Amino acid sequence: MKGFIKFLLKAVLAFLAAVLASLSFPNPISDTGFSILSFFALVPMFLLVRKSLWREVWFIGIVYGFSYYLVYNYWLSTFHPLAILIAPILESVQYMLLFPAMKLPSRLFKKRAYIAQAVIYVAYLYLTQQGFLGYPYGNPTAALWRYPVFIQSVDTFGIWGLALLLALPQGLVAEMIGEHRKPREYKADVVVIVVLYFLNVAYGLGSFAYYRKKAPERTIRIAAIQHSADSWEGGYATYRRNFETLRDLTLEAMEENPDMVVWSETAFVPSVAWHTSYPSNPLTSRLVDEFVEFGKNLPVPLVTGNPEGVWDDRSLPPILQDGTWNVKNYNSTILFDDAVIKETYRKQHLVPFTEHFPYQKQFPRLTAILIANDYNWWEEGTEATVFESDRIRFGTPICFEDTFGYISAGFVAKGADLLINLSNDSWSGSVPAEMQHMQLAVFRAVENRVPLLRSTNSGISCLVTAAGEVVDPMEPFTQSWKIYEVETGKKEGSTFYTEHPDLLAKIAIAAIPAILATGIVTSLRRAKAEKLERLAKRYGNLFGEDDRYEC
Repeated sequence: MKGFIKFLLKAVLAFLAAVLASLSFPNPISDTGFSILSFFALVPMFLLVRKSLWREVWFIGIVYGFSYYLVYNYWLSTFHPLAILIAPILESVQYMLLFPAMKLPSRLFKKRAYIAQAVIYVAYLYLTQQGFLGYPYGNPTAALWRYPVFIQSVDTFGIWGLALLLALPQGLVAEMIGEHRKPREYKADVVVIVVLYFLNVAYGLGSFAYYRKKAPERTIRIAAIQHSADSWEGGYATYRRNFETLRDLTLEAMEENPDMVVWSETAFVPSVAWHTSYPSNPLTSRLVDEFVEFGKNLPVPLVTGNPEGVWDDRSLPPILQDGTWNVKNYNSTILFDDAVIKETYRKQHLVPFTEHFPYQKQFPRLTAILIANDYNWWEEGTEATVFESDRIRFGTPICFEDTFGYISAGFVAKGADLLINLSNDSWSGSVPAEMQHMQLAVFRAVENRVPLLRSTNSGISCLVTAAGEVVDPMEPFTQSWKIYEVETGKKEGSTFYTEHPDLLAKIAIAAIPAILATGIVTSLRRAKAEKLERLAKRYGNLFGEDDRYEC
């Protein structure tokens, strides 16, 4: 009974530790979050890993992971009742694997296991961003967006260097508490960590001042249009109303003579590509024609999100006998320039389950559940299209894509001098949810040393400078527009991160086998030495380290 009570206490502490960590991000109490907690909130997690028994550590991981994402991503319940279950369940499985993996070093290394634990934690953060289930939300480095001086090093190490800086001292504190060790035993460790923090801040101060003061090659005046429409409301009447709102706001902004106008993700529906090629509805065709004429007659380039419908099965006609469309759809960005639709970008990294599910054949029952719950899926794009207009070269990561470092690095590596993110988080009905998205995007500007303009349906529309400053965010959930003075040409060549995205995280993954192998060898030698010591205490000097006697 006593052991069961201790186990329940650990589970409760895991829940409380998860809530504490989630509060470092934007939350219902604070729209900006309590960022300072990111420097302390991992200590309880590391301590729970260390103090939990092997037979229970996996379950403690489940409790922590589920609670963390249930509180942190509370706004998913607005998206769909199924979503608020899917995310915490998937993350709890990942933490179920992480906690035992992080416990292993504490058994292999008698001292300084926290270093291996920190490396494993960084590797975990990176691995959970990969593939179909890739989900960058929950990385504690995102909470550091409010400290631009501290995050400047991401232009070299990406967010993974910051993750290591957060994990090392907190893992050290957990080791000292968990093993009842005194701080003087870790003098060298403390000195090294302090030096790392000092170097990071020193680099940050220099870089922040440099990119703030450096004269741009060019300043572009971009009008971001925020029409604040209900994402879930569809139909012709809605599409027309949204278009008229976007048009009117754009015409107001044009009085300030911008160089470019940007709307949000899927701002205009229906698909221009499909309905101009295969018109089937007079009302829809007329609306599309009005939009196309507006874009062509606008005296400046117009960038907007618009679904791209493409003829799917070429063995069948585009419009089938029953009136349904033989179509596959992409979540796309189009550029109106010089009275034509100049180019299109197709979203490459889709939101798992809600935008994309590649395992329909393998999991037919889950597929049926998703379809029954009104999930609509897109096709994946394959190319980081870089638009060019009037010597402005820019990439347009769509919504979720600005949470991944490698996506934005891909645009910049292909020549983009500016990133324009088109997002639609209006469905959340939550300012903290929109802030959580925005804070992840801040790092993309610093990583590549290019400005990032966010033009959204309902927030957070803003400019992020190459130095990581968030400029003039619009009031969320309001119909508005704003002219942003975007300074380009501050970077000198490509940053190390742009050329080698996520390299530090990949090194962490590669280092884990070597670290664990070293730990195993060290553990075996220590066990042998302890056995000899016990024998020596029992039988005197008969059993020395080099003795070969047997009894």
